[in-house]
Parts: sequence; structure tokens; C-alpha cells
Amino acid sequence: MIRHRAASWVVFTDLDGTLLDHATYRWDAAQGTLDALRCFRVPLVIVSSKTRAEVESILIRLGRRDPIVVENGGAIYLPAGYFPFRIKSAVRAGKGWLRVGSGTARPQLLQALAQASKRAGVRVRSFAEMSARELAGRAGLSLAGARRARERDFDEPFVILDSNRQARARLQREIRCLGLSMTRGSRFFHILGGNDKGEAVWKLTAWFYRAFRHPVSTIGLGDSPNDIPMLRAVDLPILVARPGGRYDRETLAAVPRVQRACGAGPAGWNCALLKILCRPDLLT
Repeated sequence: MIRHRAASWVVFTDLDGTLLDHATYRWDAAQGTLDALRCFRVPLVIVSSKTRAEVESILIRLGRRDPIVVENGGAIYLPAGYFPFRIKSAVRAGKGWLRVGSGTARPQLLQALAQASKRAGVRVRSFAEMSARELAGRAGLSLAGARRARERDFDEPFVILDSNRQARARLQREIRCLGLSMTRGSRFFHILGGNDKGEAVWKLTAWFYRAFRHPVSTIGLGDSPNDIPMLRAVDLPILVARPGGRYDRETLAAVPRVQRACGAGPAGWNCALLKILCRPDLLT
């Protein structure tokens, strides 16, 4: 169960290219701040496009037991008994977990992607069409990691095979015409329903507020356009640099108040949060 603290902060974080290194998927450079967050009992909520299987594996290795948001807001998973009250919309989701919400089912997304691709005249290749070996090669994952990445329910990643500059815009327009949405992560494009990371963050923030019995200060860290809804939903949005030190232009334009982390990947993540731990007045 979550504990009450004088300093009620909650950290929401993306994984790939943010807490995790883009190439190695390691978080060594962030370990110091991860330890500090644990010491101060600050909740660390992973908000990712990754699947539940992927995020649970990372959560275990991090030694954390906090809520997680998977598949770009497709579902929120809560450790049973985490909040000191019952959430009516929560359903059991395996031993020790509850699930809140669910996005558009994957079969519907795959059907819509094929239809939009045909209408737009844009060739795509989805995770469902890739073998675990192909996906491992494209994403730099182990075979086991690639298999976990393919265990999807509410979000379908894909690559655009056409080099035409207008391909993305045409495809996105057709997907919107079908009542769905398209976003871009650190490696892949994604098709999803009405869910996004921001909606999940709003829900969790309200539950933390209720648990702490006073307002909470929220921090969000991401690196790509699919993080825009999350960054808009927090008090202090932080954009982590992409490999090479550049910051995603689309995200900068969409979230004008975002602060830039002082680096890429877990090193930038660590530096940005370390500043806040040393200067909590930044959140007041």
C-alpha cells in the first residue's frame, strides 16, 4: 500500500530513449536517482508503449511495485491494495494485479491499419507481420524480449515502408477517418484508439491525490511525440534528448512549457530529476 509522505511527488516516465538507453535498454546512468526516489518513497509510474509483459519484467528488475501504464495508455495496471480505497472500474488481471480501462482491441486496430494503408497507398509492416527474430533485429531486442513486445492487446506498432515524405500524413489522415489515432514513438509508429498516455496520467494523479489527502506535484519525462499527452498532463514536463543530443521538434512545439533535460537517455533523465531532488522549490 502507498504510504503518506510530507513531500507528495509522483514521477511518470517513458521507457525507451528516456529511462532506458535507446541502444542498450539499460538504465545504469540513472541508478543514483532511482535509489534516491526509493529512499524518499516517491512513486515511479512507468508510462510506456511497451506491453504489460515487457514492463512487468522491467519493474521486477528495478525492484519497484508501482502502477504501470502500458501500450500508450491502453490499460493501467495497479498492484492489488496499492491505493487505500476501491476503484470501481478495476478488474482482476492476474495474481496481485488489477486492470483499469482498455483501449481498442488489437484485431480491430490491425484491420483498420490494413484499410488505411490501402486507402492512403502507403505500405506498412506491423508487429503482427514480423517474426520475433525480425522484430529483435529491428529493435535491438533479445528474442525473448521481442516475443514479449508482440504480446499486444490495445496498440499496434508498425513501420512505414514508403520513403515518400507525404506517406505519413496520408496514412495518418486515413486512420483518423476511421476514428482511430496514430502517433510516433522512439522507434515505431503506433495505431491506437481513443486512449493515450495523458488520460491515464490524469486518472492516476486523481487517485494519488485521494491517497495523499492533499495535492500532489507531478513530473513527467519523455522523448517522443507519443509522450505529448503525458507531458501536457503533468505539472513539470521534461523532454529527454534523443541520441546525439537533439530534442524532438514535434514534442517541443506541442508542449511549449516543457523543460529540456541536460542529456539523452538515462543520463539526461538522471540529471533532470537530480536537479529537482536538490531543489524541490522547482515544483512549487
